[in-house]
Amino acid sequence: MSKSEMEIVVEDPTAPDDASPAVISKRMIDMIVSVLLLAFAALLAWDNWKTGASWDSSGPQAGYFPFYLSLILGGAALFGLVKTLMDPASEREAFVTRDQLKRVMTVLVPTFLFCLALKWLGIYLSSFLLIVGFMRLVGKITLWKSLLTAFIFAATMFVVFDVAFDVIMPKGPIEALLGR
Repeated sequence: MSKSEMEIVVEDPTAPDDASPAVISKRMIDMIVSVLLLAFAALLAWDNWKTGASWDSSGPQAGYFPFYLSLILGGAALFGLVKTLMDPASEREAFVTRDQLKRVMTVLVPTFLFCLALKWLGIYLSSFLLIVGFMRLVGKITLWKSLLTAFIFAATMFVVFDVAFDVIMPKGPIEALLGR
């Protein structure tokens, strides 16, 4: 069998361009994450030291094990930081390109807005808007199919959670108008 017969290649016409410029390097991300973990470990160690990180007459104090776990985390973060600083080759590797970041933000921003909208609109209306938005903007699906799908999903969610199982879900003004 030739190699072309053994391999199935699926092309994604919407895939990000390989020539897209890098937004940030892998090395910079590794350094940022290591520094954040080191700071988090220091905060945990300090807090657990205040709580009590030694032995008393009845055994270990409340902060004993978390203190030593935070030291291990700090050591691992420090190791990662030093390893990253010693590897200049990772500076040339792109962590994310502009096109890749655009695709991620296409999902992240609406999802973040959905979480914010939950407080004021409730879960059903927020879900309806999220589904319509994703189907129209990301999926390029016709408006009537997007609206119908979102309505069926939101209505099903309402019947299952609110009516059948009587689960308390975030409510918005629509549910208040309906007396729910």
